Amino acid sequence: MADRAYKRVARRVGLAVGAMALVVGALPDVAVAGRGDVPAVPEWCAAVTVPGHRVDCGSLERPLVTGKPELGNVGVSYAVVRHSAPGAAAGTVAVNPGGPGEVAIGKAELFALGLGDLLKDHDLLLVDPRGTGRSERIPCGVGDAEYRFGTRARQRAAVERCAENLGPKAAGYTTAATADDIDAVRARIGVRQLSLYGLSYGTYLMPVYAARHPERVRSLVLSGAYPHEFDPLARPSAQAVSLALRRVCERGAPAACDGKRAVKDLATAAARLRARPMTVPITTEHGSYQVKFTEGKLANLMYEAASREVGMAPDEPSLLGDLPHALHRFAKGDTAPLRALVKEDGATGSTEDQAPYIAVVCNDYRTAWDKRAPKDVRRRQYRAALKGAGTGAHGAFSAEGFTEGPTDGGDVCVGWPRQSAPEPKLSVPDVPVLVLSGDLDANTPDANGKAAAGQFRDSRFFSVRNTGHVPEMELSGCVTGVSTRFLRTGAPGDTSCLRALPPIAVRPVHD
Repeated sequence: MADRAYKRVARRVGLAVGAMALVVGALPDVAVAGRGDVPAVPEWCAAVTVPGHRVDCGSLERPLVTGKPELGNVGVSYAVVRHSAPGAAAGTVAVNPGGPGEVAIGKAELFALGLGDLLKDHDLLLVDPRGTGRSERIPCGVGDAEYRFGTRARQRAAVERCAENLGPKAAGYTTAATADDIDAVRARIGVRQLSLYGLSYGTYLMPVYAARHPERVRSLVLSGAYPHEFDPLARPSAQAVSLALRRVCERGAPAACDGKRAVKDLATAAARLRARPMTVPITTEHGSYQVKFTEGKLANLMYEAASREVGMAPDEPSLLGDLPHALHRFAKGDTAPLRALVKEDGATGSTEDQAPYIAVVCNDYRTAWDKRAPKDVRRRQYRAALKGAGTGAHGAFSAEGFTEGPTDGGDVCVGWPRQSAPEPKLSVPDVPVLVLSGDLDANTPDANGKAAAGQFRDSRFFSVRNTGHVPEMELSGCVTGVSTRFLRTGAPGDTSCLRALPPIAVRPVHD
């Protein structure tokens, strides 16, 4: 469920994708013109970069923590891409690209490309969540590469340092606060209702908005989805890793690989790395790192990194398509192919502060312990949960090994400050909901997408064949056509193309 900037995609295909590659993080920021009761045009409004559309922008002050004025305010920025046809807008679509911590305003042109003809008569609302992009930053001193590449012990320590540096301001980073920020922007721009479009973490955020502001919701599209009450031990993702390997082998070129053998090779690699991790040097544009590549790091590579970009360019090499070969060579004693994949993925590491990611995850996400308990009690509860996870529940991995993979789960938040009573169960409005999931996605697999759809009475779930995390990444326009049709009409229409997307290329496996 964690998202990272997909810089490799931007380098490979740029803006000419013509589809909703919504989570690419390499676009220039959109600059826009002021509107309404905004007292001054924000400094970042320099030039409009959405061809054929006027783009208005503004910012507003929001309480950092409701009920605690002594902690001050936070500035929240937004942009509105206006519809191109004459007359009033038929509706307004609010999009969140995920994270937690992904920016929205800087991707305005790409969102506009993805929504296509919908923007003839619909406006597009983009709000940078507090602490990100054009909204005010509240850093905690933990960088992306440091956090991603650190051992599990170092990740836990980084989380505690982040909390210490934020102090009481840590309570300002929550999904509920972001939802209320979006609603405050909605009120500022004078819109009665929003159609909500959430991707990845956005599928967690938007239902929270719907529960807190039910009368303001027209419909929802959730892509790469997971439910509010997801499994804190990530068992659906662990099982989906093996399923994705089997599927790419079954659907790929004849004799490219054998699915059962690929899963067996994965189990061999996990066991070996559990016993003896390997050190992999990783070079980024910000520095070099010596990464201790453990069973947990393998889990992260398999469920998160390998789910990105899948289906975007099916004929080109991809991490998921290369993995059966790399795992088989590793099982045979040749570590070079797997090392190469780890280095390529790690090259995207950055120094970006992780406060909006760590704090939201640790404040909001479900855990296998009682958040009201002290740390030593939490540790005992977590160990007990792992022991009770069930034999084989984590597929080819051990329970402890796999749960060290997610940077937003497992025991990474065990040292976060104690909290009060847990959030109540979501009570969502009865509105039309479309949920999309890639059937090769182990980050937010089909099982999680179905559970996300189950939160709503009037929902439709579709698994998109041969795609990964956020299936809008595919370039044919099939998926974005279904989602935009739903936003316009409340019905998905013809969805046959979702089952007809081509299989991805798989590197042949040879003994």
